[in-house]
Amino acid sequence: MTARIAILDYGMGNLRSVEKALEHVGATATITSDAGEARAADGVILPGVGAFPRAMERVRELGLDELIGERREAGVPILGICLGLQLLFDSTTELGGAAGLGLLPGGVDRLDAEGLKVPHIGWSPVRWEQDSALTDGIATETPFYFVHSFAPRPEPGDLLGSAAYGARFACAAQRDNVFGVQFHPEKSSAAGLRLLANFAGVCAKAPATA
Repeated sequence: MTARIAILDYGMGNLRSVEKALEHVGATATITSDAGEARAADGVILPGVGAFPRAMERVRELGLDELIGERREAGVPILGICLGLQLLFDSTTELGGAAGLGLLPGGVDRLDAEGLKVPHIGWSPVRWEQDSALTDGIATETPFYFVHSFAPRPEPGDLLGSAAYGARFACAAQRDNVFGVQFHPEKSSAAGLRLLANFAGVCAKAPATA
């Protein structure tokens, strides 16, 4: 079965590169802000670049917060990428603070990278902290491509991957059918494509929902 994946468009993400990467691994990708289209998909990706507070404003304006919560409750796999990962959490301290989607407990803070330039831009090895279908076949300490100034603080049981930039920070999280990565798999060569293929596989195996 070919997975149908909805890439949520709220005006703050590099959507085309995610779409092309998914198509490259055999998934059917649709860029949409329409709830009906998203409900018809086997999985949902929440991408994002920019500031957390503005992103959440846009997500709420379009009603995507309710849609994402509904899809989570239905057991549909959800993947947050970069800012999309951060939005899955309870809140951020960025720009005076804002509430997030609350799908993963914890907050989002500025990187603790004393003496280093922020944002963190470039390739960093990612250490897997637990087994996951999302990371199947990808060796621990494989480099992925990052562009970010903030990172989440997930609960220990939700921590899927970490990387170091100054201090070590969480860069991947998972709880039930909710996944998120701080790095950009669509810009991370073969390893990133494998991760997206793994997510498509999770979506294909998920129970059908309406």
